[in-house]
Amino acid sequence: MKHEPISAAPVVNGLSVDVEDWFQVGAFENVIGRDDWDGLSLRVEDNVLRILDLFDEAEVKATFFTLGWVAKRHGPLMRRIVEAGHELASHGYDHARVFTFSRKEFGEDIRKAREILEDASGAKITGYRAPSFSFDQRTPWAYMELADQGYIYSSSVAPVAHDHYGWKEAPRFAFKPLPWSDLVEIPVTTAILGGRRVAAGGGGFFRVLPYAFSRWAIRQVNRSEGKPAIFYFHPWEIDPDQPRVAGAPIKSRIRHYTNLEKMAPKLRGLVHEFAWGRMDVLAHREAAGAQELVT
Repeated sequence: MKHEPISAAPVVNGLSVDVEDWFQVGAFENVIGRDDWDGLSLRVEDNVLRILDLFDEAEVKATFFTLGWVAKRHGPLMRRIVEAGHELASHGYDHARVFTFSRKEFGEDIRKAREILEDASGAKITGYRAPSFSFDQRTPWAYMELADQGYIYSSSVAPVAHDHYGWKEAPRFAFKPLPWSDLVEIPVTTAILGGRRVAAGGGGFFRVLPYAFSRWAIRQVNRSEGKPAIFYFHPWEIDPDQPRVAGAPIKSRIRHYTNLEKMAPKLRGLVHEFAWGRMDVLAHREAAGAQELVT
C-alpha cells in the first residue's frame, strides 16, 4: 500500500451518509423494538450537523440517504441538508430489510418515505438505498417498483458474500437492472485482493481496518479500473458517547462500537484526500456506460 500522490484530475467518487439513529441499525433489530424508538435518546440531528460542518470544511457535496422515520421528526434538518447543496435521498421508512417485504409492501414503504422526505425538505427525491444493502437475488421486483415510482437510481447492492448482507454475483460497478428502464444501480465499492472481492466501501470496515486499506482500495478502483468509488457511513459512527445496548449479541456490539472515537478523524482525512460528489450526479455520469444485468 505505497503512498502515492493523487493525480491532477482525480476520479470524482460518490460520498454518502445513511441517516439513521443509533438504535435503528440491523445489529440491534432483535433487542430494540420499533415501538420503543420514540422513548429513546435521539442523537441523529447533532451528529448530522457535525457531518455537515465537516463536508463544508472540505468543500465536498454528498448524498444523505435518510429514513422517513427520521425525516418525520427532523424536518428542519432535512431542509438544512438541501440548502447546503447536498442531495437528500430515501433509505426507506424505518430500516426494514427489503427481502422481508412483498412487492406491495415495499412499494408502500418507499412511497411513504418519499412523501415524508419531500414534504420535509421541499426537494424531489430520485435516489434510494435499501437498508442494510438488502437487494439481492430474492428481490428482483424491487427494481420494478423503483422504476414504476420514478426513481432514477439505486445504491442498494453490496456485491460481496457477507453474513449480514450481500449479493456476491452482482456486478461490481454501475449496471441497469431492467432492460426497459433507465434506472441505474450503483453498488457500494469492493476491491480485489488476492483474486477475491473484499468490501471496501466504508461503514464498519472503514472504522475497524487501518486507513491505509481504504486509501489502497479507492486508488485501485480509481486508477486501475478507472471507476468511481462509492463510500458510505452513518451519523452514529462519529458518536462515541452514544448509549450502549447491553442485551445485544457480542458480535453485534463489537461491530457497532469498535473505533467510534477514531471515525471522525479518519473521515476528515478521507474527504480531504479524495474527490467526492453527490450520488445523483454520479448516477447521471455512470448511466451511459452502465452494463445490463445478466441473470
